[in-house]
Amino acid sequence: MSARTMMTTKPAASAADPFRNIRDTFAVVSDLLAPRRWIYWTDLLASAGLGWAALVAGASGAFPSAAATAAFFVVATFALYRAALFIHELTHLRSGAVPGFLAAWNVLVGVPLLLPSFLYVGVHLDHHRRTRYGTPLDPEYVPLARQGLLRQALFLVESLFVPAVLFLRFLLVTPLSFLHPRLRRFVVERLSGLVINPAFARRLPAGRERAVWLVLECACWAWSVALVALVWTGALSLRAPLFGLLVATAVTVVNQVRTMAAHHFENESGAEMAVDEQLLDSVNVPGHPILTELWAPVGLRYHGLHHYLPALPYHALGTAHRRLVEKLPPDSPYRRTIAPSLVSVLRRLARGGRGDAGRRSASPGRA
Repeated sequence: MSARTMMTTKPAASAADPFRNIRDTFAVVSDLLAPRRWIYWTDLLASAGLGWAALVAGASGAFPSAAATAAFFVVATFALYRAALFIHELTHLRSGAVPGFLAAWNVLVGVPLLLPSFLYVGVHLDHHRRTRYGTPLDPEYVPLARQGLLRQALFLVESLFVPAVLFLRFLLVTPLSFLHPRLRRFVVERLSGLVINPAFARRLPAGRERAVWLVLECACWAWSVALVALVWTGALSLRAPLFGLLVATAVTVVNQVRTMAAHHFENESGAEMAVDEQLLDSVNVPGHPILTELWAPVGLRYHGLHHYLPALPYHALGTAHRRLVEKLPPDSPYRRTIAPSLVSVLRRLARGGRGDAGRRSASPGRA
């Protein structure tokens, strides 16, 4: 029996289920829709500050013991990972909702990590379009569950090369791309998006978006050139960029694991999915309040809820999830999006999506 058939033959949820009526759902969470600026700024500044401090300490060699270096590596990885994942919030924040946040994020995180916001803003919303989710037009969806363990392993291995590829993209490909319109078009469509669907081609930027794009792209090129120059002249020890590269690689690997647990990736046909099917293909892992927050920060452990209510700011998702679970009837489809742990979601993926493991729990589990 196909996943589509299984979903459509489930008994209808109770009429008391607020998830069956978007107005009822918003009534439950309407007071949570406004982003709290102080939370955004405090979280970003603390995460970026801690991350860069740990990276500088580990890269400087001032603390020569292996234990200290390892500790700085772990702190830098998870702090900068959290800071980097605010790129997801940038996509969903309304213009002017948190003034200056986009520019600050690019200065503190995006350009130094060679992850400028244009790599995601302008791409990610296609993943949320009802008619594109799970189809070949979705930049963040491939039927991993149906592609076998080898493809899943390669999917994870690919993340090891992302930081190096981004460095070469901005250092060499950026200036070369302006030499010919066709090359520039290829770079924009194929080398300018944080996507997992290799068939996805992004649209060309226009107007203000194009201007912002060019500023950020030139900033990343200048930063790449500066790093090379500093190492070449001996002004910067090779240890520093190598340590930074290891941290950036660890960040991308952790994020790739999180991506594998964000959805069940079972839509093998590539056909358009109904709203209920999209909901059931997405995952919530409330988990441990500290451990789960490490690998799925900035609200991403409530990814299923985020896909249903993308307007909710990240800091409100936990409260919204608890409210909805309290009000939902036992047969609500939403309860089947709740997984007990990261391991349970990855195990389901490895099995090819067979069974209901990870969908039966109605209460938060452990990471």
